[in-house]
Amino acid sequence: MPRRFVAWSLLAFATLVALGLWVHGLHRPPLPVIATLPHFELTERDGSRVALADLAGAPWLADFVFTRCRIYCPRLTERMRELRAQLPDPARVRSVSFTVDAAFDTPPVLTRYAADHGIAGRDWLWLTDGPDSTRRLVREGFLLPVVDQPEIAAMPVLHSNRFALVDSAGRVRFTVEAFDADALDRLLDALAALEREERRGR
Repeated sequence: MPRRFVAWSLLAFATLVALGLWVHGLHRPPLPVIATLPHFELTERDGSRVALADLAGAPWLADFVFTRCRIYCPRLTERMRELRAQLPDPARVRSVSFTVDAAFDTPPVLTRYAADHGIAGRDWLWLTDGPDSTRRLVREGFLLPVVDQPEIAAMPVLHSNRFALVDSAGRVRFTVEAFDADALDRLLDALAALEREERRGR
């Protein structure tokens, strides 16, 4: 069989495969809308106010932590750092950490916590406010649990370990248990799918 024929056959096959993958991507169903976040306006660690509208226009990532936590929260923060290191364009996708212990986690406390983890800049926000504001948002906006358990000193607040992906309109489109082995890959895939969806919608 002539080499030229083999080469053209391989090229045609590769083209068909690529076309099939492209068509499959076009017809992939959109991510579901899990919840629509209500308006909020919270305080960032630098003292500025951040509202839901300030995050509009691009997808963003959320997690839920508190600085007195000695079990899961430091690992969650490092897991988010790992995720951000894998983002194709970290400057385009913000992370937002909401404290579930706002009575203790004042802006100076969150500033120290972020600095201790080597986090600086406005591409990763740390939000707090009155004792009920952030918890209400977690429960009623993200539809995730928050429960006090003061009898456990190392974990006085029980909360979700899920990462959430929020679209440019403030809707929760994907969540994943942060410590699952494939969590970061699944979240990155969901983010890529959401960005394709939003580009097509423009």
